Amino acid sequence: MTSQWISRRALARGSAAAGVALLAAAGGVGGVHVAAARATRQGAWDTEALHAALRDLAHPPATSAQLAAAHGKDRWYGSTGVTKLGGHRPPRPDDAFRAGSVTKTFVATVVLQLWAERRLRLGDPIGRHVPGLLPPASAAITVRQLLNHTSGLPDHRGLPDLHTPEAALRHRHDRWTPHELVETVAHSAPKFTPGTQQEYRGVNYVLLALLIQELTGRPYGEEVTARVLRPLGLRRTWFPGTDPRLRGAHVRGYLRMTDGSLRDATTYDQSSAWGEGELVSTVSDLERFHGALLSGELLPPPAMDRLFALPPDRVRMPDGTPARYSMGLQRVPIPGGVTLWGKTGETYGYRTRMFATRDRRVRFVLAYTPTPLTAKEDMVERVVPALPLIRA
Repeated sequence: MTSQWISRRALARGSAAAGVALLAAAGGVGGVHVAAARATRQGAWDTEALHAALRDLAHPPATSAQLAAAHGKDRWYGSTGVTKLGGHRPPRPDDAFRAGSVTKTFVATVVLQLWAERRLRLGDPIGRHVPGLLPPASAAITVRQLLNHTSGLPDHRGLPDLHTPEAALRHRHDRWTPHELVETVAHSAPKFTPGTQQEYRGVNYVLLALLIQELTGRPYGEEVTARVLRPLGLRRTWFPGTDPRLRGAHVRGYLRMTDGSLRDATTYDQSSAWGEGELVSTVSDLERFHGALLSGELLPPPAMDRLFALPPDRVRMPDGTPARYSMGLQRVPIPGGVTLWGKTGETYGYRTRMFATRDRRVRFVLAYTPTPLTAKEDMVERVVPALPLIRA
């Protein structure tokens, strides 16, 4: 996600939207259920605003939503909607969903671990470790420039056009290899001098996942599992590979077709998002991972400094705004001097927002299932002003 997803207008309101709109059965959901909130001290939370933020499943249109938030030691969890159209069960914290580009934060964590182990330098050209895939100018792009999206890799050629929901589902069983994905940007030199601009590109992390494999001698998903998932006990997080299904209890995703009908998009071959957007996870697992990452549990202090390191001030996004991606995280400044760090993720039928203050005083994981092919950020714009930090 390259756009600033929290509008200043929404934050200036200081409260969640007053109106609550529930999808009726005629809108495709056979009943809406709101899970009870849990907090150790209810006084830390504007529970009415948080419930209202989740219950409005019309803005954007969605079939479910769940939020896990924390303020210090106080915790809050709520969910709304259903895990499956026609069913009656609301989402639960351990229900699996597709987490999209949150994958990148896991990959960056392992790359920084390997750097801390002196198995690579951030200034190494990627062609030194993953040879033969890129032309000479692109092979000189450094590991650092891939991590912080300043690589300048050219635009893709040869990818299918997925600008309609029908096309997205028509290509749901396409099978890609990581080398084929890299080939789509290997046709010419970088579009700008690497390191001079920042442009968010998923293919940067395809190359980083290949780097992990070259350095460790095993699939990147296995390495992330051994270094991150297993030590943290993230039993409901996995890399699907070429398996298009979701295992165990999960939330189903849907897409609204151009004729207005809803179609199930849960089953989807994620090989096209290999290394950069294929992760399956849960709200509870992502909350555990993000807290461990920001606390320094996964990285030593020098690597933590680089995790939060933004490019120099002169480096700008294509629209001229300041760079906002560090090495695996996204920085979101909030009016009032507050800064959130985390990652967005989305794929067809699913959207995830995982953010916290750097000191972890306030943190949240929001996961919901919007049905439009592209959807506005209404949900997160309602949630963020209702958090204790924003109201303080």
